[in-house]
Amino acid sequence: MTTLTRRARAGTVLLMLGAAAGPASASIDDPAVLEAFVDGLVEPMMRSNSSPSGTVAISRNGELIFAKGYGFQNVEEQVPVDPARTLFRPGSVSKLFTWVSVMQLVEQGRLDLDTDVNEYLDGFQIRDTFEQPITLRHIMTHTAGFEDGALGYLIINDPADALPLREAMEKYQPARVNPPGKQTAYSNYATALAGLIVQNASGEPFQDYVRRHIFEPLGMENSTFEEPLPEQLAANMAKSYVLEAGAYVEKPFEIISSFAPAGAQSATSTDMLRFGQAILNGGELDGKRILAPETTELMLTRAFTHDDRLMGMALGFYEEDVNGVRLVGHGGDTQYFHSYLGIDKGNGLTFFVSFGASGGSQVRTAFTTALYNEFFPQQVEIAEPPEGFAERAGRYAGAYAFWRSNFSKLEKALGMTSAVQVAPTKDDTLVVSFGGGAKQYVEVGENLFREQTPGLALIAGIAPAYIAFQEDEGGAISGFVMDGLPFMSLRKLSIVATPSFNYALLGLSMLIFVAVVARRWYQRASIRQQGPGDRGATRAAFLAALANLLVVVTGVVVISIVKDDMFTRIPTLFKAWLVVPIIATAAGLYLLYSTALVWQRSALAGVWARVRYSIVAACALFMCWFYYYWNILGFQYF
Repeated sequence: MTTLTRRARAGTVLLMLGAAAGPASASIDDPAVLEAFVDGLVEPMMRSNSSPSGTVAISRNGELIFAKGYGFQNVEEQVPVDPARTLFRPGSVSKLFTWVSVMQLVEQGRLDLDTDVNEYLDGFQIRDTFEQPITLRHIMTHTAGFEDGALGYLIINDPADALPLREAMEKYQPARVNPPGKQTAYSNYATALAGLIVQNASGEPFQDYVRRHIFEPLGMENSTFEEPLPEQLAANMAKSYVLEAGAYVEKPFEIISSFAPAGAQSATSTDMLRFGQAILNGGELDGKRILAPETTELMLTRAFTHDDRLMGMALGFYEEDVNGVRLVGHGGDTQYFHSYLGIDKGNGLTFFVSFGASGGSQVRTAFTTALYNEFFPQQVEIAEPPEGFAERAGRYAGAYAFWRSNFSKLEKALGMTSAVQVAPTKDDTLVVSFGGGAKQYVEVGENLFREQTPGLALIAGIAPAYIAFQEDEGGAISGFVMDGLPFMSLRKLSIVATPSFNYALLGLSMLIFVAVVARRWYQRASIRQQGPGDRGATRAAFLAALANLLVVVTGVVVISIVKDDMFTRIPTLFKAWLVVPIIATAAGLYLLYSTALVWQRSALAGVWARVRYSIVAACALFMCWFYYYWNILGFQYF
């Protein structure tokens, strides 16, 4: 998730507040009105968020009513985006093709949604961490219970580094952290595993299966899961860009082949719209059928929710409530493209959008809300907080993190960079803060909260109207789920897992280590005159302080050098840096031993010396725990 820039947030707020003024007179069926609206939204947002390329396609009641490209597929050569020819990377929207493939084979009796997935695997098995097996239904509702993982292998740059699907699923199998069906945690691995099951059950390579059974019947001539792109499509691919020093810099075509079913598709917006139209039309388009009507209806029916008062998961598709309208669809993000496919059965509407570069995420996020505020507005009211809420508000306060996290590998350390903070206010509301955004919520039911003033703030690009808290068996608050994010529930963090705890002690320890190193430098003459035992303790404190400072300083330097390379591979420089925490841990343990000797020797200068060494040892011991807890100790990357 990314955070909206101030300008994008302000623009989105104005669009959302427009809905509160009452019904709009604009009609989405008027081509001139629709084009003026989309142009007026997309073009300025792309400029303000530095997105070089974009595309929008919309159909209504089976007819294409809008398709347009924005910006350039090739900035250097000024080649404009063509919605019918320019390919974008839909990212996780690709998953919908995997789910349709699964349901095609379910129709044929070759797969069953409630069978242990190990029955469909050959050569390796999913670990039996829990008694209950994982099924395709669990996978399609993101309740399989896997931890998340991506660092160094999910999206790569060199096709030669890609593994065959079966080998990747065996090598990168993540830990199971929840029993199936208990918590939602979005999983690229589980989706790719479903693609492998399609491959095994059909006897066809996954990419070939999708081409033959979905792309070709629907006339999706500019769509593929192949990487690198086939020659006839490569020339029309929108290039990947990042903004550096005010200029767009081209990046390599992203290779997701090892996890292809989770996000390797490339397609035009008009092709993606044909797929959406087929789903809206009960599995058929232009006389060609990819699913039976009853199977399509099953896919679009809610299959899981943590709370019946919120939107939930259908089979692969997820639900959203936008101005009282139920959408089913899927979003998708690669490093350089941000997309969404939405299907509105009630209004006969299907739309697909995709925008390039990191700023494209803001444009994609704002589009759906703005579209419905303009053409399908809903009157909104400010919610009033109930009296006496302050008496029970404290039970909800704390730091929360998504279950979509890593627990067993180095990626766990990324959890220190973000947490969702929930805090009571003096106005009998809760403030939920995340990623630089915040929303105020009012209690409207048991453990159910609604945003107090819709549209006044966004949380990291998402705008949940409702949140519902979860309780454990003892009645304590254990987590919550956001409306519109039914595939990622959150857990309440213990104090030691919170960023505030870790950053506070980390900062304090660094200050003390700096003081130790400085003292060693400025008092080096007097230190030389200490007795052997005293010099040994001083040396141990200095080594531990210096080693831990080096972990942080060199870590910052290494990360600034390798940057995004961490997500495509584990650079050798980073692997070398991982030796430094090991040295720091050894130095810390040596200091702990030396401090114990200090306490045993009565000859050492008084209580203050003992306390001083103990404080430094305590900081070093915290750092040992820190490296261990966040999986920084050792080489735990996959």
